[in-house]
Amino acid sequence: MMRQIWKHRKEYLAISPFYVLFAIFGLFPIAFSFYLSFQRWDGIGEMTFNGLNNYRFMLLDPEFWKAVKNTLLIWVYSTIPMLFLALLIAFLLNSAFVRFRTLFRIGYFLPNVTSLVAVSIIFSTLFANNFGLLNYLLSVVGLDAVEWLNRTWGIQTAVSAMVVWRWAGYNSIIYLAGLQSIPSVLYEAARIDGASTLQTFFRITVPMLRPVILFTVITSTIGGMQLFTEPQVLVGNNGGAGGGGLTIVLYLYREAFINNYFGYGAAVGWGMFILIAVFSIVNWRIVQHRADK
Repeated sequence: MMRQIWKHRKEYLAISPFYVLFAIFGLFPIAFSFYLSFQRWDGIGEMTFNGLNNYRFMLLDPEFWKAVKNTLLIWVYSTIPMLFLALLIAFLLNSAFVRFRTLFRIGYFLPNVTSLVAVSIIFSTLFANNFGLLNYLLSVVGLDAVEWLNRTWGIQTAVSAMVVWRWAGYNSIIYLAGLQSIPSVLYEAARIDGASTLQTFFRITVPMLRPVILFTVITSTIGGMQLFTEPQVLVGNNGGAGGGGLTIVLYLYREAFINNYFGYGAAVGWGMFILIAVFSIVNWRIVQHRADK
């Protein structure tokens, strides 16, 4: 074994920078966070072994479960319409009757490379309680203003709208790549048989895109469970009125970096990891089960 390694030492040396950097900035933080989750530490003083108390407190803390509930609700409000909208956009961009398709592709992808802080500030003005654009539009049609950022459902709606606006174009580009791999003869045969555009969409496009849809569902699940910047900039570190914007990562940030409970914050991080893994497996099972029917 060592003789083979020494024989190919130049090749191993060439690829070693990646593994060294990954060990320093990847493996070590993961291992240290796991160790830290069993400690009591304020970030400055000495660590004190705390056993499973951090995990026990997390499971009994109502604020943690509120953060889990908020995260799941925002995921439902944003991911399902976002993926459907992305699929619809990709289908239209792939159609022959759409002109300037390259320009539209660039336009739909731009929100993904826009500063998330800037986007959050803009959406905070759109959903502002007194002088927001949405309340102005409601007043135009004779409806009363809504205090969007003073209500739980309003905060979750605002955060979900940001997620949809930011990620719909990104996922549409992924769907578009999948659409272009579908043989055109299938669509031609469907037109000859008299299939409508709607029938073509649900009978050919969606079934052929199931692997791509599974990929976007999993990645959207992982991203949706890690929401932080949107609610933090929009409503602050405590999640706004009633804690409606308190997500799991925002709760972790508050406990670790504001309250200085770094050991507990590490435990919350590992709890979030387990939730994401379970939720991703459930989504994968659901999509695969429907694909096998």
